[in-house]
Amino acid sequence: MTEVSKKWIREQARFKGIFDSDGPDVKNRKDGKFERAVPLSSIQKYGECREYMEQAYESGFDGSQTKKFEEELAAYMGMDYAVAMTSGEAALHLALKLAAEKLYGTSTGIYTPNGPGFGSLAGKKVFCSDFTSADMVNPVVFEGGDPVFIDCAEQHWCMDPEVLRLAFEKYPDARIVVLSEPYGFPGNVLEIWKICFEHGALLIECAGDAFGAEYRIGAGGADSENGLRSEDESESRSGERCGAENNAGIWAKAGTLGDYCVLDFGKGKILGGCGGALLTRDYYAADKAAYWADGAKASTLWLQHEELGYPYAMSDPAAALLRGGLVHIDEVIARKEEIYQKYFDKLDGSLAYIIPVTEETKPNFWITAMTCESNIQFLETRNDRNYHYQDIHGTAAPMEICDALRAFGAECVPVYKPMSMQPMYRNHEHFTLDGPWRMYENFRKDTFWLRCDMAKHYYESGICLPSDIGMTQEEQERVIEIISACYSRADFYEGR
Repeated sequence: MTEVSKKWIREQARFKGIFDSDGPDVKNRKDGKFERAVPLSSIQKYGECREYMEQAYESGFDGSQTKKFEEELAAYMGMDYAVAMTSGEAALHLALKLAAEKLYGTSTGIYTPNGPGFGSLAGKKVFCSDFTSADMVNPVVFEGGDPVFIDCAEQHWCMDPEVLRLAFEKYPDARIVVLSEPYGFPGNVLEIWKICFEHGALLIECAGDAFGAEYRIGAGGADSENGLRSEDESESRSGERCGAENNAGIWAKAGTLGDYCVLDFGKGKILGGCGGALLTRDYYAADKAAYWADGAKASTLWLQHEELGYPYAMSDPAAALLRGGLVHIDEVIARKEEIYQKYFDKLDGSLAYIIPVTEETKPNFWITAMTCESNIQFLETRNDRNYHYQDIHGTAAPMEICDALRAFGAECVPVYKPMSMQPMYRNHEHFTLDGPWRMYENFRKDTFWLRCDMAKHYYESGICLPSDIGMTQEEQERVIEIISACYSRADFYEGR
């Protein structure tokens, strides 16, 4: 948007009074908008970050900060091993190579059972969450795999177990499931894990959005460990695997139920800055991932490479920044929950549906997302590059709210665009509750076809609200007032 467009929005009658030039909080207002830009979610800097950064400098960036971060991260997650990397995408790439080696006997990408140069997943189907970001899918293609996208559930925004079962019915030979947990709200991960177990598939849990979140994995007692893959693995995947037990059951950190856990610490994440990590309970997998991430250099005096390696190892400065943030992660989650609760109390039900919290999960509330709802249907169209909406009294389109918040200086973006709608992945299989999406193309043109594509619905009606822990209460109040005014119901907010 141009500055002229933003000014035109701010001057609309429905927003009158939200940013008056007088009042006790005048110092927090400027030119009819927020005094400062209100970010979606920003990187937090703590005194420990500076302390650890100085330690890294004094040690000559010898890798000691990275090693300490890996140890502290594994301890926080309740996992045995953590391998810090440059990004979550890098961590997923190596997790897929480990899975391919375990399942198909090769991980080099140079020679595979299907011949040379096809990648370690050449021709293999890999089930992936549809409602996610591209960096949690692209590594499948890096290794020659064929992503098959699984829709999310109506009860939560995570992968739908029922849809996954339908996918396994059509592709029973699939052996890898890549699960994402959008915006820090895990879904029914235990059920996904059980389905993978039943089909002999490996689960790669991408918990970058949900770092610090928890889910219930048992009711406690003798059955809490049901579903272990074999008796031989029971010792290494028992006790600490379950997390904390209390009267409400057994809870585990998001990312600890899969065979491999992928974390992303990218810009704006709840533990953010840069980097990612691969977590596992398997010493061999951790050692092999670290070997690949360091360039796959053999222990010789000369540079010798016997496998493909990658420049994926995390640097000491990045590790120092993340170590400082890890100390305060529980404080951040508590503040994020306060922000979520206020949005929920003020908006949910009448103007919007806020991303839900299920009884089986404790989210980290990284980003509060909402879908626009009202008795009057909003009118909005989007193509791959542009969008258009109509200003209708009594309702608001998602991009209308985005434009309004941005005009006043608050960051707001649409929710994830499903992978099945992305130009580069449109020819890949896509499963919903109706089965394979391409099976009934003509029939789906019927306007009475009701059995959804939930990921598409969330994208077409959903937005991410400012969820930065540095946002003041007054700033969040103004955000809510702007959203309410978009529905031409600013008076509604006053009575809440």
